Amino acid sequence: MNTNSKNFTPRITVAALRGGSGKTITSLGLARALAEQGHKIATFKKGPDYIDAAWLGMAAGRACRNLDPFLMTQQTIIRSFLQGSAGSNLAIIEGNRGLFDGVNLQGGFSTAELAKTLGSPVLLVVDCQKVTRTMAAMICGCRDFDPGTRILGVILNRVAGSRHETMLRQSIEEYAQIPVLGKIPRMKKDPLPMRHLGLTPADEYAGPEKALDLLAAIIRENLDINRLLKLARESATRVQLKEHQAECSEKSRFRSPVRIGVIRDAAFQFYYPENLEALEREGAELVFLNAISDRDVPDIDALYIGGGFPETQAEQLSANREFMEPLRNMIENGLPVYAECGGLMYLGRNLLWKDRSYPMLGVLDWDFVLKKRPVGHGYSILDFVRESPFFPAGDVLRGHEFHYSLPVRAGNENGYFCCRVQRGHGFDGRADGFCYKNVFGTYTHIHGLGNEQWAARMAAAALKYKRRRLSACNDTDFPMEQTGN
Repeated sequence: MNTNSKNFTPRITVAALRGGSGKTITSLGLARALAEQGHKIATFKKGPDYIDAAWLGMAAGRACRNLDPFLMTQQTIIRSFLQGSAGSNLAIIEGNRGLFDGVNLQGGFSTAELAKTLGSPVLLVVDCQKVTRTMAAMICGCRDFDPGTRILGVILNRVAGSRHETMLRQSIEEYAQIPVLGKIPRMKKDPLPMRHLGLTPADEYAGPEKALDLLAAIIRENLDINRLLKLARESATRVQLKEHQAECSEKSRFRSPVRIGVIRDAAFQFYYPENLEALEREGAELVFLNAISDRDVPDIDALYIGGGFPETQAEQLSANREFMEPLRNMIENGLPVYAECGGLMYLGRNLLWKDRSYPMLGVLDWDFVLKKRPVGHGYSILDFVRESPFFPAGDVLRGHEFHYSLPVRAGNENGYFCCRVQRGHGFDGRADGFCYKNVFGTYTHIHGLGNEQWAARMAAAALKYKRRRLSACNDTDFPMEQTGN
């Protein structure tokens, strides 16, 4: 049986008893250490997480992809995994929260559920601070709680010394009958930079390569990597994922190409690679813009502004009026704009952070006030109760939100809400999806594989705008319509 084919890529799911136990340190260090040894590593992040995924991609040297049972069907997850892991020697899937933590009593959408979907054994990382033999009891509980979830091995995190390690290792292997594959010593300083959303984004951190090299060194010195690879290979031969589920059309649906701008810089970093790939499959040429340093806006037919941390770059964003002025004029003249979270904030009047106010684009009559605690956090479901530039009434949008900003009305009643919040918070717990002309702004982040019509509608809106603009240029007696839809 060929374990190098895309059906049999060895895989492990790095999980833990709870968040903050060391999953990310283990996943990053392992991916980096193996990549440095010449292995081709595919990385995946379970759940809606941009920041960990960016670090994982940097560690492995290739883009990390997200797999989320809440946002995607099982077939879509399998297809994405097969495509993303093809040709690799090992796939590392980093879980989130505790191994069995889900959205209901049955553990729906949990890391364990994802591992079973992918036929992946679990590498369990446990925080051993102030515990010894009791850890064996907890691991026995995980082993027996769901027999369908296979625990490949255990990594001991925050180990105080050799005596502590010996007691942990002997008790776990004696009572749980699961091998301990390594440890992570207790460190005085966290090797990864943290911020209010978790890790500091790699794009904002000075010296991410140095941090990854440190983690790789820790893993090389303290983990039995060869044994881990052997166990993963043996496990992969037991699982075959259906070949037909990996099929995915790469053909464009539009003969007439469009240019879609994507603002990607230190302020706006949150883009799933699958979203950008989906736009390209629809015939779009992606034009990347920098709202901090660019001094002009190129010729584009639509604009996609993802999430990020505009508050950390607020002064630079606000000062770049040379970029803002032409962009605002284009939007007022009908440019289709899809803006998520941080992108939504950029479209408002002012961003208020740390007792200072920073003027933003001023397209939407909203101020956005940054709070100390999250305003919206978790999965979201939006019902479209009105037509919007990209979605018809009656549609349902599934995604996720995590924002510290509170929107406050700052002027005239321009625009309207098109969505009712079924799950989540949105603007105020009731409404989201604010529309103005051809602008759609929302706190909900979507994943292209879970919302397969999104890219087609984005490209269609861009093509419609392009044709209107070309028509207006050819017939100045009939100026281009400036309203949405």
